Amino acid sequence: MALGGEIADLSAVELRRLVADQELSPVDIVEACLARVEHLNGRLNAIVTLNDRARDEARALERRVMRGDVPPLCGLTVGIKDVTPVAGLRTTYGSKAYADHVPKEDALVVSRLREAGAIILGKTNCPEFAAGGNTFNEVFGRTRNPWDPSKSAGGSTGGGAAALASGMITLAEGTDLGGSLRIPASFCGVVGLRPSPGLVPTWPADFLWDTLQVSGPMARTAEDVALMLDAIAGPSDVAPIVQPVRGRNFSAAVAAGPRPVLKLAYCSDLMGIGVDADVERVCRGAAFGLADSGVEVEEVELDLREGRDAFLTLRGYWFVANMHTRMDYLDVFGANVAGNIRAGLANTPAALGQAEHVRAKIRERLLHLLGTYDYLVTPAMAVPPFAVEQNYPETVAGRRMETYVDWIAPTFVLSLAGLPVGAVPCGLDPCKLPVGLQIVGRPYGEEDVLALSACIQERNPIGRPPTVVPTP
Repeated sequence: MALGGEIADLSAVELRRLVADQELSPVDIVEACLARVEHLNGRLNAIVTLNDRARDEARALERRVMRGDVPPLCGLTVGIKDVTPVAGLRTTYGSKAYADHVPKEDALVVSRLREAGAIILGKTNCPEFAAGGNTFNEVFGRTRNPWDPSKSAGGSTGGGAAALASGMITLAEGTDLGGSLRIPASFCGVVGLRPSPGLVPTWPADFLWDTLQVSGPMARTAEDVALMLDAIAGPSDVAPIVQPVRGRNFSAAVAAGPRPVLKLAYCSDLMGIGVDADVERVCRGAAFGLADSGVEVEEVELDLREGRDAFLTLRGYWFVANMHTRMDYLDVFGANVAGNIRAGLANTPAALGQAEHVRAKIRERLLHLLGTYDYLVTPAMAVPPFAVEQNYPETVAGRRMETYVDWIAPTFVLSLAGLPVGAVPCGLDPCKLPVGLQIVGRPYGEEDVLALSACIQERNPIGRPPTVVPTP
């Protein structure tokens, strides 16, 4: 049996069923996950602050279940990214400037998770203010990959992905500006969804009219992501960027499966930066392998390189808008955060206008493509997980990167379009490390993205990380 029994490795959907049938209690789930934390977190550094009230909350939920009251996420353990406020629980933003910060109010997504019966197990590690595709900071250090602890877990929701893959939590909350849900999902072999802006409102937010960063779910399976999304999606009066969800049921859509007639476009390199040959081989095999089930897959040429400068410009503006009340800390922040703020301050109105114009063109091009094809599929990452001590890969397929974010161009360019994008594990490379495939859906097509993700995951199982499988 896995450590803590097999409970910590069960899917959220299965755990929800077992709790509803009173075959397991919320206390059982919390204890199994805490046992996994005790055994593995010292090695992986995924959860940085535990909720010392988790057991009490589990007991209270257990009493509700005994009365026949079983909320949708009853007893499921959730990791909250350390940039998302949780009342009474230290939230550092990965920054020395906030090392002892304790919020007084839950973020909206946290409130919704609690209302749905989820138990906040703790805060998960991230780069300072989520700036970067590798998870490390000066408060807690580096998060390691459960598949190989010498490798990066990705970022910026790296702590959540590593905790999920290793069974410390059942669900993870995260944010995604340039790939922060998709990068770690790919590196750690879990499923991440970047929803359309406003589907999961972000509040509180220093940049309230933000359409570039989104909040979203991550889990071990697409079905689990759908279960979590059902609980956290929907408009709120406190957030101006919202989507209606009336009549939408993400779990039911995944259970129904993809539409019977599908046509997919596969592009190996959206940004012309090159792709590791082994990574591309796995992604290509998973994409074209769908033809066995009657799916039509065609390779397309798609060059979105003009989105690079547009994203970097808008990212700089994003940091200025989000950090405008923290400018006194500019010399305290690390190089990534400070560099982004300074780049944003150097922007001109003309550069911002040009960036928005390019952003619109990229959306139009993708919508035109999705008028012919049901989905666009493309490698989530251009490289496999790299050494954890390395801040970012300086080269991709032999080509030197200009900045610390150029290697994540395949994810950040898709952020510009505001379309739903999933990342799903589609196999292992020759080093037995996970490889992720991005799935781009039509506007407001989260149901379709998750349904296809479930299909790909079922056809390409990767098993569990070796750190989780006990030695005989």
